Amino acid sequence: MEAWRERGLAIANSNTIKKNELGYKVPSQSGNGTYVVNLDHGHPFCTCQFFESEHKKCQHIYAVEFFVKKEQRPDGTSVETKAMRITYAQDWTAYNSAQTHEQERFVELLRDLCNGIPQPEYKFGRPRLPISDTVFAAVLKVYSTMSTRRFMTDLREAEAKELITKAPSCTSNFRSLENPELTPILKSLIEQSATPLKAVESDFAVDSSGFSTSTYSRWYDHKYGKERTKHSWIKTHIMCGVKTHIITSVEATSYESADTLQLPVLLEKTAETFNINEVSADKAYSSKKNLAAVVEVNATPYIPFKSYSKGSQGNNTYSELWQRMWHFYNFNKETFFEHYHKRSNVETTFSMIKNKFGGSVRSKTPTAQVNEVLCKILCHNICVLIQSIYELGLEPIFWNNEPKQLVMTQALIPTFGAEMAHAPKVSEN
Repeated sequence: MEAWRERGLAIANSNTIKKNELGYKVPSQSGNGTYVVNLDHGHPFCTCQFFESEHKKCQHIYAVEFFVKKEQRPDGTSVETKAMRITYAQDWTAYNSAQTHEQERFVELLRDLCNGIPQPEYKFGRPRLPISDTVFAAVLKVYSTMSTRRFMTDLREAEAKELITKAPSCTSNFRSLENPELTPILKSLIEQSATPLKAVESDFAVDSSGFSTSTYSRWYDHKYGKERTKHSWIKTHIMCGVKTHIITSVEATSYESADTLQLPVLLEKTAETFNINEVSADKAYSSKKNLAAVVEVNATPYIPFKSYSKGSQGNNTYSELWQRMWHFYNFNKETFFEHYHKRSNVETTFSMIKNKFGGSVRSKTPTAQVNEVLCKILCHNICVLIQSIYELGLEPIFWNNEPKQLVMTQALIPTFGAEMAHAPKVSEN
């Protein structure tokens, strides 16, 4: 139903609906032909195939309802007025300033974030590259969208500006993403990069998307009796604020992972910093445990129910909550979808990341692919902060001037540093 409404709004905003003697002439979204819609006598009618077979509102009926607004006059007559097109104001001065100063502010904010990465005390052996410099180089390389070799000029410039103590070699920078201990560091940096906006964001949306890889998986197709291949991809689950599109928590996996299992993890991480008022997600996240997880952080879940869901299912801890939300969804759909519509912001967030930093990864190994995706998300968050600096007058402060703590044990730090210093040479694809 929500999909029909959104399509109808798109048709109405296209200004292609015409009134005739039969009702309203509505163009097909595919561009093949038109349909006639009549709203007389309170019984909407459309000549499209969907309405004729299902006798339910289609996108063409919704389009006409958006297009025409009936207002009742005191004398009992009505007047038809055209619906207003939905527009959003853009602060072009702030936008231009953010875009023209993004690169210089990006390296400053990234350096501030990386300063929170703990570095083990040097004792003996071959000197290791500082972990903070290694992470800085890896993220900046992803931001540049260049290959590792062509990125070396930027690294030498960063060294000259004293943003890093020493530029890692081409091979070290390439291999840094392959270390599994980089994953929790990047997640912590993503969460920390969202903290300056905790006073701005209170409503959040959840969804997942895939980043394609250059590797293929093979399987045997029993239907056709032959081997087939397909692109493998990194599935990424995020929770983002609906106002600024800042990502507050993320889970990226190199394998297929169920959406519904990821929401409690994302919610828990976000609740550590933000006061959550609403959480919007699609039907893939519809479950009793997910509803309960949202309510436990004093938030309201706006998650549609699947078509076969019933108001009463079993008799356990979550049944009462499930029943209450099911009735609210089915008998207050207009109010429900006003809040649920905020979920579209998570689609916008994924679009922002892929359009700017690419929808695929270059790395070959599963660990490196996950880390590369996390680097893209961290780059996105920093860009959102830069926009907020010029739009909201925000001055980001990370780590709250407290002792630096990341999700990384001291036992693992030497391993990480050693692998960076003694990384074997490999060719980049």
